[in-house]
Amino acid sequence: MKQLYHIETYGCQMNVYDSELVARILDNKDISPTDSAEAADYIFINTCSVRDKAELKVLNRLKHLEALKKKNTSLVIGVIGCMAQNLKEEILENKPFVNFVLGPDSYGKLSALLDAEKPWEVKEVHTDLSKYETYDYIYPLRNGGNSAMIAIMRGCDKMCTFCIVPFTRGRERSKSAESVVNEVKQAVVEGFREVTLLGQNVNSYDDGDLKFPDLMERVAQIEGVKRIRFTSPHPQDASDELIEVMLKYDNICNHIHLPLQSGSDSMLERMNRNYTKEEFISLAEKFRKRIPGIAISTDIIVGFCGETEEEFSDTLDVVRRVKFDSAFMFKYSERPHTAAFKRMPDDVPEELKGERLTRLIELQKINALEINKKLVGKTLEVQIEKISKKSDDHYIGRTDTNKLVVIPKNGKVPGDFLKALITEAAGITLFGEPVSP
Repeated sequence: MKQLYHIETYGCQMNVYDSELVARILDNKDISPTDSAEAADYIFINTCSVRDKAELKVLNRLKHLEALKKKNTSLVIGVIGCMAQNLKEEILENKPFVNFVLGPDSYGKLSALLDAEKPWEVKEVHTDLSKYETYDYIYPLRNGGNSAMIAIMRGCDKMCTFCIVPFTRGRERSKSAESVVNEVKQAVVEGFREVTLLGQNVNSYDDGDLKFPDLMERVAQIEGVKRIRFTSPHPQDASDELIEVMLKYDNICNHIHLPLQSGSDSMLERMNRNYTKEEFISLAEKFRKRIPGIAISTDIIVGFCGETEEEFSDTLDVVRRVKFDSAFMFKYSERPHTAAFKRMPDDVPEELKGERLTRLIELQKINALEINKKLVGKTLEVQIEKISKKSDDHYIGRTDTNKLVVIPKNGKVPGDFLKALITEAAGITLFGEPVSP
């Protein structure tokens, strides 16, 4: 009987990509995927450590997997990803049913682990960080979706004081441009018309004399690539060259993600972000002026160490002035190993963090609705992604500015593009009707 694997992925798009790398390794071993953990011979939990909530989800999930292991003693369980890197000792000590723990730079060791005579008895930990690993020798096995995730680099050198990524994913290193281009071409062969270039800070991409805007240009010239997205750039490194290449190629999406984190100069200094409030606002204004209609999204942390009401008010001021199209907003979550964990007390009360987050979310909702109402009456190109959760008669699609559009089914299928007349805006969601070609 053919063996089966089941992968559960938590966290960011980079983790989705890494799960696709692991899937390829398993496929090369003639092990097939299953959506059922109960039916699987191998279960892999790809984990996230950016916030403690993500870790708690995984720990709770592992309790369920322990019960499965008791029923099926030959079940192989692997914990992989950033949490494996961060909490390897705790996993080993408290989760003896886990067979192996692999950090983000150790997936290349998986094949040998699977070759063990009795892999369900293996107890292995591999969490060394690498200065060189980019996995350019493994082509990911993608499981559907509309956008092919393509990691162009790994790790981060920015050392923001709140961020655990440099400690779980290591230092920056870039894939060769040739490797990236070949991966994009293969994605096109597989039927993908959209690609998303991934990195903790894509603007730090470095292949000798070839930088991120140069790589974007090469990808944009590949036949069959209709849309190119990228995430995430660091505001400090968002260059005029990036703007120029976005203007030059119509298949580079009219959207940029610029993580603000805080609007207060003193907070930004404590976070080691290396830009000021006004520099960030000027950057956003430059993108809006140079690229008409561009959508700008962001990340914001509330309640970081020592945040005063005045500092939080500065964040609200930036949100009012920039008017982000969308935002990922979170309460600060203390992370081990970081400079903030070592040197700064997490002294903003949880209740106050929650109250500030609510105020921020309400402001962002107002801004997003104001922006989206201006799109009513316009015709936008939409790529169909999936059936709506609220109606089997409707699809969810996405514009090149990364806005979600609900449209009636009209003979198209996920992956297809169509023109939609926007008829209504409700929060961050648009509603539209297909327009005949």
